[in-house]
Formats: sequence, structure tokens, C-alpha cells
Amino acid sequence: MVASGRLLGTLGFGRRGADRFTDDELHLLHTVTHYLAMAYDRLRTASALRESERRLNAVLDNATVAIILMDERQHCAYMNAAAERLTGYRFEETLGRPLHDVIHHTHPDGTPFPLQDCPIDRAFPENSQEQGEEVFVHKDGHFYPVAFTASPMRDDDSRTIGTIIEVRDITEQKRTEQARELLMREVDHRARNVLAIVQSLVTLTKAPDLPAYRETLLGRVSSLARAQGSLAARNWEGAAVADVLAKELSAIAPSEAYRLEGPAHTLKPDQVQPLGMIIHELATNAAKYGALSRESGRVSLTWRSTPEGLAFEWRETGGPPVQPPTARGFGSRLIARLGQQLGTEVHMEWAVGGLYVEFHAPH
Repeated sequence: MVASGRLLGTLGFGRRGADRFTDDELHLLHTVTHYLAMAYDRLRTASALRESERRLNAVLDNATVAIILMDERQHCAYMNAAAERLTGYRFEETLGRPLHDVIHHTHPDGTPFPLQDCPIDRAFPENSQEQGEEVFVHKDGHFYPVAFTASPMRDDDSRTIGTIIEVRDITEQKRTEQARELLMREVDHRARNVLAIVQSLVTLTKAPDLPAYRETLLGRVSSLARAQGSLAARNWEGAAVADVLAKELSAIAPSEAYRLEGPAHTLKPDQVQPLGMIIHELATNAAKYGALSRESGRVSLTWRSTPEGLAFEWRETGGPPVQPPTARGFGSRLIARLGQQLGTEVHMEWAVGGLYVEFHAPH
């Protein structure tokens, strides 16, 4: 048996007795063999096509990208499992329906999306590949961003017979991009703010000589840098209050010279810098004129939660006698300004036993 130039097998005929087949019988047997070969060949081809289709469906259904086929009328002709998950529709619900009317009919603002404006449907009439980003409508009504590629499908004669569409959900990608843009704007804002603060510190810091000026300015800029480091460690989403306070005090005094006590709390981003610099100014003054200028001196810095926010208390003991300054220097003015940034008034009391300071960090 031969079909399409290929040997398919051998078919044998026999009869009882010694009579030979007549020419008519041989012609009939030849015709039967020919049709059997054709039928067998078609069965093999159909079986191969079914196997090929099964494998193709297995590949498409296991693909992570959504694949949709539209016929020459721009009606849905196929959806893989990923497309069903993406759109919320089962293939049976979209079969034979204009795809645009199912998943791309409305803009996110609620206005209709005309078919003639749809870049996906443009691939078929223009016989060209279209790529881009669009917003689809899920079966449950919510909108979601997608990246798509729409390519014309052609037959053996190069005639366009439909469109194959690859679609990928880019919701997370868009969220990441938005978060990155927000972060860049925040970093730009904070960088400008830091530069403005540094400029003010350089201009307004006073000292009797250049070495003293350099030391004072370096301390303030270092405090600013520590605040920025605390923010960066938490992706500019705030900082732990205990970490901020510990960094400032440890830069000025040994650990045995101060005590920190208070509940765990995350400061808001705009609270970290002013709080850190207030503590730096207090610690610097204590090291020069207050409790931290003596080996026996101690600083207690505590905080507690109140309905208004965090209440801070700075208390110095064991230092030299203190009294209110006769003139208000830049350090005092800086502390007051930093308190305003926190939304609080910094109250200072020069008690007999040492300086006492209280202020709040509002919610």
C-alpha cells in the first residue's frame, strides 16, 4: 500500500483452489488497496494532528504569558489558561465574541473605548505587528495594566487570517515604577533640604576661631548625616527612636555616661532629622559645659507615649552648677527652630542639679 509516495505496508489477497484472479478481479483488488491506503494515510495524519494539537495545547496551557487568538472578524477563537486567569473569563464565555467588547471596551475613567482607537485590533487590517501598553477590564470590573504584542497570522498563501495576541500583566511593574518615582522625588526633596540646612549651618555657626568653628560645624553636619543614614536604612520610611538617640549620644559620650529608656517607636521620616539634631546640640553643650564635662556626670534621656505623641525628658546630673546663659546663642536658636520642625516647643530649665529639658514629638 502506497500513499503520497510513501510505502505504508503490504496487503495480501488469496483464494481457494488453483484458479487465478481474473483481470477484473485484480483491478478491483488494486482499487480496494488504493482506497485502503488513502484511508489509512488519513487516519495516520489525523492521529498525528491530534497528537500535535495535544502537545501544542499542553505548551500553551503551561505558558505563563496569556495567549489569545482572534479570527478574521476579530472574534475570540482561542484563549490559553493564562489568558483565562488574566481576564477572569473562561474561553467558552469569549468564544465567537469580539475581544474588544469583552476586555477592552472602557477607559479607566469610565468613558467608552472605541474599537477604531484600539491598537490591538489594528494589527489585522494593517497587517503589521503592534506592541505597547494598555489597560484591560477584568470580568469583575477592575482595571489592570498590560503589555501586549499583537501579530497577524497568515496562511500558506501569506493571506492574513487572524491575530495572535500575547499579553502580560504589568501591575507589579507599574507599582515598582511608581514607588521608584516616588522615592526619587523624596530623595530629591530631602537632598535639597539637606543642602539648605548645611548652607544655614555653615553661615550661622559661630566660634571664636577657625578650629573651633570647624569642630562645631563638623559635629552638626555629622549629626545630619547620621539622621540621613537612619532614614536610608529603612528606605526613608522612618527610623526607630532608640536608634536615633543612641547614635547621637554615642558620638559624644561613652555608653556609661548616659541612659536611654522608653518604648519602641518608629519616628516619621520628617521627625528623624530635627530630633537627632536636638539631641546632638544638647549632648554637645553637656560635653562642654554640663554633666558630660565631668567623669561623674550622667545624662538620662527618657521618652513615653502620650495621647499627643512622644514626650521626651533630658535630665543632667553630677555636672558643674549651671545657670541660664546671658545671651541666646546660635545653638539655642537652632534647638528652638528644630523644635518648631517637630511641631513642639523645647522647654529648658537650668535646675540646681543640672539642665532639664522637655519636648514632644507629636503624632
